[in-house]
Amino acid sequence: MTITYWGHSCFRVEQDGYVLVLDPFTQIPGLPDTAGTADAVLCSHGHFDHNYTALLHLSGRQDSPFTIRKMDVFHDDKGGALRGPNQIHILSAGGVTLAHLGDLGHQLTAEQVSELGPLDVLLVPVGGTYTVDSAGAEAVVEALNPRIVVPMHYRSGEIGLPVLQPVEDFLSLRPAGEIRRYDLEGISSLTVTADTPAQTAVLAIANL
Repeated sequence: MTITYWGHSCFRVEQDGYVLVLDPFTQIPGLPDTAGTADAVLCSHGHFDHNYTALLHLSGRQDSPFTIRKMDVFHDDKGGALRGPNQIHILSAGGVTLAHLGDLGHQLTAEQVSELGPLDVLLVPVGGTYTVDSAGAEAVVEALNPRIVVPMHYRSGEIGLPVLQPVEDFLSLRPAGEIRRYDLEGISSLTVTADTPAQTAVLAIANL
């Protein structure tokens, strides 16, 4: 399974030539609106920075190798009263299971952790304000215990929503020996197999 970071909370996930796009966006400072081709798109909720599909060309292919599960959660810690619902997407293919948390705004219950099950890859928001903050994200990671953690929904210099925290706030809470700064090398994709070592992978934004 190959994961490519398109910025904010948007990822291109490919398995056997089939492409899924998660949470395409518009109006993110420093980034062009999400555009490209894919076989399918999944959106965690109905906000502009997670559901902008106008510039995505979808093939409509039906032969997806992915098994997809969905979990309904909330965009805030008030049961959705502040920002509404949010949906976690869990993708499994090729012996790898990935969860994209969308704009998760609260800690998961023990039942939700159990329902999510073992994860190889966790795409987790870390920027705060609209989601869990760095400490909250770390608590979610500890509860789910994925092999690979990929932070998203943060600010980097002039890129990203100005109210978000930088990724470094989250990285300061992670095991230093497992942090891989692919972004510093301009690497935006990570191919995950059963043998990929445990790590916190900070990916560069593709095409920037």
